[in-house]
Amino acid sequence: MKQYQIAVVIGSLRRDSFNRKLANAIIKLAPSDLSFKNLEIGDLPLYNQDQDAHPAEVVTLFKNEIKSAQGLLFVTAEYNRSMPGVLKNAIDHGSRPYGQNAWAEKPAGVLGISPGSAGTALAQQHLRNVLAYLDMPTMGQPEAFIQMKEGLFDETGSIGNADSQKFLQSWMDRYVTWIKKYSR
Repeated sequence: MKQYQIAVVIGSLRRDSFNRKLANAIIKLAPSDLSFKNLEIGDLPLYNQDQDAHPAEVVTLFKNEIKSAQGLLFVTAEYNRSMPGVLKNAIDHGSRPYGQNAWAEKPAGVLGISPGSAGTALAQQHLRNVLAYLDMPTMGQPEAFIQMKEGLFDETGSIGNADSQKFLQSWMDRYVTWIKKYSR
């Protein structure tokens, strides 16, 4: 059975962020032929084109982790009706310098969670626009705009609500199909 390495990019740096919890919970719904690795984005310096010729070691390692993955999972917060700056910074590092886009042709899934009733809908839409430009085939359906509510996660960090678990399992099943179809 072929193994698929999935790089996980969480658009929040907070240790106890809802999106980190969602990422950890949804990974538990994946089959054993997918393995996941969280990519650290908080250590990346602010993107500066002057550094393209001599990127920091952490940037080179980050880009190599993207290149070695067969797919990406973006789990993002929404800040001020868009994706967090730290996520955009990571995307910029991965795509630069021009002509050295590590994201290109990597299949992706996008989801997120927020206390608001619309979840992270606007952040996800902005992120999808950027991923399309970067030539990443991004799963369009089902969309997952999760609202954080009491009982969503159980004491083990799994999805505790039966309806949410059913929905997120169907999301993961579709994501697995997407990755297997588009990964190289």
